[in-house]
Amino acid sequence: MDQKKTMLLAVKISLFANVILCAIKALALVIVDSLAIAADLGISCVALTVSVILYYSIILADKPADFFHNYGYSKVENVCELIEGAVLVGLALAMSFQAIMHIIKLAEVKSPVIGLICSFIGIVINFSGAAIILKLAKQSSSPALKAEGIHFRLEGYISLAITLSFAFYIAVTHAGFFSIANYIDPAATLLVSIIITVPSISLLKEAFMKLLDASIGEAGQIDVLKVLAKHFDYYCNFKAIKTRTAGRKHFVDLHLIMPEHISLKSAHNVISAIEKDISSIIPECDVTVRMEPCNKNCAFIKSRQECPYISQ
Repeated sequence: MDQKKTMLLAVKISLFANVILCAIKALALVIVDSLAIAADLGISCVALTVSVILYYSIILADKPADFFHNYGYSKVENVCELIEGAVLVGLALAMSFQAIMHIIKLAEVKSPVIGLICSFIGIVINFSGAAIILKLAKQSSSPALKAEGIHFRLEGYISLAITLSFAFYIAVTHAGFFSIANYIDPAATLLVSIIITVPSISLLKEAFMKLLDASIGEAGQIDVLKVLAKHFDYYCNFKAIKTRTAGRKHFVDLHLIMPEHISLKSAHNVISAIEKDISSIIPECDVTVRMEPCNKNCAFIKSRQECPYISQ
């Protein structure tokens, strides 16, 4: 399966799972009238919206470069990450405010058993979806899919927290502690808001930094240096190595100083070999190697020694 098909499969799984989750939680909210379920439904609605955006962003990201976007549209995946992180942080703040208001003015939860069952179903769907989507995200090297998989896993923990809160609510009411029971729902909502705030801020920060043309990372840069070391016998020096990421795509730009006597064809073959090797190590990589002539400023010239490349 090629990369685009892998990504579209992951998004379709996400869309299908989120539609089911929204339907289950909406039904549970009507029956149970729980603030925690209302918050969970809000998260699922956000997830469904992001899944739709992600679907179209994958299609847009694969558009070839054009006159207006010389490097293509890959950064739309990072924009999708940024939107998801920002909306989740905003939702967490809104949930916290509602939870505090419900603590001030307590409300009774109806049919907690139904809430327990629906939340447990959410655990199963979210953790299963997270496992599949994260596996496909790894295969496609997509940051947006990785964010979606993390979101699903996060929702799984949220559903787990809500399930435990309903179980605790049922146990407390059966024991006759009704005054304590009414605090459980808003307390669970506050817990959920805390659970989603920390990773959402991390996701927001990571997406923002990627939009600032972040480098491909230390491991990728080391791979570039390994390739250059492999071909070091065929050029004098290298300089101005620049790397950046745009969505799942990577860009490497560097300059090679070539021996003065080398023919244009030979220099082109060296550059082509380096570009091919870098592209084979770093997935979805666009490599640009610029050639510069010898500036006669190396250690051999300064010490009046013969250029070692003349004999090659």
